[in-house]
Amino acid sequence: MRKGSAIALIAVVLSGCSVYEDIVNKDVKQPLPGERISVLQHERSLSPDPELADTKILLPPPTINRDWPQAGGYANHAMHHIQVRDSLKRTWSVRIGSGSSSDERLSGEPVVADGLVFAMDSRSVVSALDAKTGKPSWSVDLTPPEEDDGHISGGLAFDNDALFVTTGFAQVIALQARTGKVIWRKTLDAPMRAAPTARGGRVFVVTLNNQLFALDARNGDELWSHSGLPETASMLGGASPAVDNGIVVVPYTSGQLVALHVSNGRVLWEESLAAVRRTDVISTLADIRGRPIIDRGRVIAMSHGGQIVAIDLRSGKRIWDRDIGGLESPWVAGDYVFALTNDAEVICLSRNDGRVFWVQGLPRYSDPDNRKDPIIWTGPILTSDRLIVAGSNGEALAVSPYSGKILGSVEMPDGVSVPPIVANGSVYFLANDAELVAYQ
Repeated sequence: MRKGSAIALIAVVLSGCSVYEDIVNKDVKQPLPGERISVLQHERSLSPDPELADTKILLPPPTINRDWPQAGGYANHAMHHIQVRDSLKRTWSVRIGSGSSSDERLSGEPVVADGLVFAMDSRSVVSALDAKTGKPSWSVDLTPPEEDDGHISGGLAFDNDALFVTTGFAQVIALQARTGKVIWRKTLDAPMRAAPTARGGRVFVVTLNNQLFALDARNGDELWSHSGLPETASMLGGASPAVDNGIVVVPYTSGQLVALHVSNGRVLWEESLAAVRRTDVISTLADIRGRPIIDRGRVIAMSHGGQIVAIDLRSGKRIWDRDIGGLESPWVAGDYVFALTNDAEVICLSRNDGRVFWVQGLPRYSDPDNRKDPIIWTGPILTSDRLIVAGSNGEALAVSPYSGKILGSVEMPDGVSVPPIVANGSVYFLANDAELVAYQ
């Protein structure tokens, strides 16, 4: 009898639970079908300033630049508005050597000077080609005899008939630009991922352990050095220092931005571009991988950690700052700053106060339906009323600098990880398969 009563009691309890569940769930709506996307990942999306909605953007007229002698163009990295033809057509393409792989990456952009294009492949082979035809002139393998790996591409800089090269073998090498013959080699205490900057008889290089060296361009002798804060992790690649008006502005992977006197290395001022608020692991990397720009007495710089700033070159005083992060170098023209953000947006800011004129989102995935194969964009550069960006999906886009509207696209031989360059009316792209393509 007791056993039967217990069974009956359990049945009543379970029946009551079922009734309670029906009552509670009666008015509860079932979740909508579909993929859940966190709203937090979009909370930092930019919006144009409403007060600038009717403001007309007026750029300075485009001008021809004969050369692109260093990473970022000139030593101050301020290239403004460059003139090319309205309709660009491919004129030639040449394979310069080994391309990117799972172990080695192309990270140094080509440079152009004295009618030659200089480029370095992922295996530390430097080549010179005729800028008009792409015909090879010379090539040299800069891998030391005792080394077989460690090919971390640094970069190139041309000055006074010499080509300066930084490598992952902790060496800075000076070559005769016309022949490729080695003039001198200088071994430092750490490898380099950033291209050198050469100006006024000095070569400035930044090593992986956040040290800046000023070398004598004639013989490679060390003139002075400066040490930044150490950083255990950083993004692949590196940023070259900017030099102008007797001042060198060096970016470090710690988020430090330091201005020093070119003559003796004395510190003029120091700033930090680390993010004030960090919401994810990646944003803790304050790395300044985009090159700083010295433009008309101001320094414009952007960090991956989430800061873009305008700083007075002489005093170090912040003129304005915005919570905007990116890996690529900003571009300054007239009263405007163009930049590519971490959220794959091309933006136009006021050079005067940092306010946003327009924002244009770029495709983020090669497979947008399944959100697969993220696209990494590089650029922008400003040529004849259009901004050019290139992506890891093998596509280059033209974007209006006046509205942000996408004007057109061109297919590349492969993905592109280094920004395009412009010289003497031609635009050059170095694809990840090491194919150098010229458009004019």
